[in-house]
Amino acid sequence: MNASQPVVTLDGDTLLVSGAVDPLTVISVRQEGEKWIRASKADLQVDLSAMGTAHSVVLSLLLCWHRLAVARSQALRFTGVSERLNSLAALSGLDRHLPGFSAQSSSENLHHS
Repeated sequence: MNASQPVVTLDGDTLLVSGAVDPLTVISVRQEGEKWIRASKADLQVDLSAMGTAHSVVLSLLLCWHRLAVARSQALRFTGVSERLNSLAALSGLDRHLPGFSAQSSSENLHHS
């Protein structure tokens, strides 16, 4: 059993994801996040700073949450994105579709010009 089981909590207008999200835990994390998104009428900040993984399933999870929020006329903004997760999103071109990722990518690209 992983000591760092992922948890999703809502604190005001911030959805906090903590722990290690992987292929075995992503479905329950997705369902928990969707429950909180549906429970809120406000635009939400999704804080990923306490999440211990950067995996393609995380990007899929975030896209699912983003799609649900858009369908509900809510906005999600991702914060606390790790360098590794941001790089993974940039490699796949998903950084442009996840608010909060592109700002980090743009500032990194300026350093590489």
